[in-house]
Amino acid sequence: MLDTKFYTSSLIVIDVQEIFFKLPQNLLYNSVQLVNNISRLIDQAHEKNTPVIFIQHTSQDERDDLFEGKDTWKLHENLNIRHTDKIIQKTTWDSFYQTELLDYLKDNEIEQLIFAGAQTEFCMDTTIRAAFSLGFQNNLLFKNTHSTVNNAILDAHTIIKHHENIWNNRFLTIVE
Repeated sequence: MLDTKFYTSSLIVIDVQEIFFKLPQNLLYNSVQLVNNISRLIDQAHEKNTPVIFIQHTSQDERDDLFEGKDTWKLHENLNIRHTDKIIQKTTWDSFYQTELLDYLKDNEIEQLIFAGAQTEFCMDTTIRAAFSLGFQNNLLFKNTHSTVNNAILDAHTIIKHHENIWNNRFLTIVE
């Protein structure tokens, strides 16, 4: 699944936090399959010594479910997070905005990003597009490694398909 022969790569797992598994109104589409697929990517990255970066959305409002320290803020309990993995907190949809992500990637001479996580139309989309604009133009996304929730207009499956159609061969390559 994870083959990055030509580039120095990093796996970036965005916002796979308990809020999307513990609160029924935020339950991600295909959540069990999603965690299993992302966990396989993480394990493969660890086996190949590919850096794994976990992005964790962190609210500044202590009343918010994503406020640091709350159970819903924590990264999903079934992710195989190692002490050598990097965890970066963000406060906006863009994982690069006012975070150390870009500096970390440059310092480690990362050329290719492999994306996984949530939510498709928010943090995933914003970060994928920002990465491309910042010069990361050989990125990958494996099918069924990102998800979202239904909204008032579109169901999650349609949102995912729409974004994959826009991203593929423009902002990244989708791998079946």
